Amino acid sequence: MEPKGTAVVTGASRGIGRAVAIELAARGFETVASMRNPADGADLSGMRVERLDVTDPSTIALPEGLRVLVNNAGVESDNLPVEHMPIESWQRLFATNVFGLVEVTKRAVPIMRAAGGGVICNVTSSSTLAPVPFLGTYRASKAAVTAIGESLAAEVAQFGIRVIEIMPGPIETDMLAASDRPPAAAEHVEYRELAERLWEGRQGIRDAYTPADEAARRIVDAICDDHGPLRYGCDDLSVGMLAGWNGTDNAQWVRGMLRSFS
Repeated sequence: MEPKGTAVVTGASRGIGRAVAIELAARGFETVASMRNPADGADLSGMRVERLDVTDPSTIALPEGLRVLVNNAGVESDNLPVEHMPIESWQRLFATNVFGLVEVTKRAVPIMRAAGGGVICNVTSSSTLAPVPFLGTYRASKAAVTAIGESLAAEVAQFGIRVIEIMPGPIETDMLAASDRPPAAAEHVEYRELAERLWEGRQGIRDAYTPADEAARRIVDAICDDHGPLRYGCDDLSVGMLAGWNGTDNAQWVRGMLRSFS
C-alpha cells in the first residue's frame, strides 16, 4: 500500500494509538486521530482530531475514501481470577474491546469497498498466545477480536480489503504503567502465591519494554505490507512469542506455558 489517502485511528489520545496516528501522518496519510475527548489531542499536529467513542454509535462517522482503519481503542480491568471477576467487568471490556470495534468496522467495510479496498488493522495482545493467570477477561476480549478478524479477512478479501492483527507485548504506554503493580488477585489468599510469582516474573522483562514510537513504526510497516501475514508482533517480545506459537505444536506450547505458571 502506498502511504496516501485517509487513515482513521481509534483510541488515539495516548499510547499506541497516538503513536500510530503520528507515524501514519509522518508517512503521508491524511490521518484522523479519533478519541472520546478531543481535548486530549489538542497538541497533535499534521492531522485531524475528532471525537469518536466506540461505545456510542452516534459519535462514529467515518470519512469517504477511507483506506486504513486502525482499531486500537481498548480498556482493561483489575487482574482478578475468573471466579472473582465481577460480571460488570466482563461487560465493560467486551463493550469497548469487542462490540465497539465491531460497530466501527461494520461502518468501515462499505466505505472501503466503494473506494476499491484498504486495510483494517486490529490491535489485540500477545497475551492471547499464553495462558496468563488473571488476564482471562482481557484475553477473552482480545481473542474474540482474533476470531472476528479471521472471518472478516475471509469475507472482505474479495473487495481488496486486507485485515491484519497486531499483537503487542509490553509497550511503554500509560496503560502498561498503570498495570505495573502486583496483581489485584493477591488480595485473595488462595491465589496470593501465584500472584506474587507472576509479579516477580514481570520484573525480569522490564528491559524488554518497547517505546510506543518504535511499536508504531512496525505497525505502519505492517499496514503497508501488501503481501504480509495476518498477524504481526510490534516489539521483540511479541515477535518472539508469535514465532514460538507458530513454530510449536499448539498443545505442546500451551502445556509448556501452563507448567511455567504452575
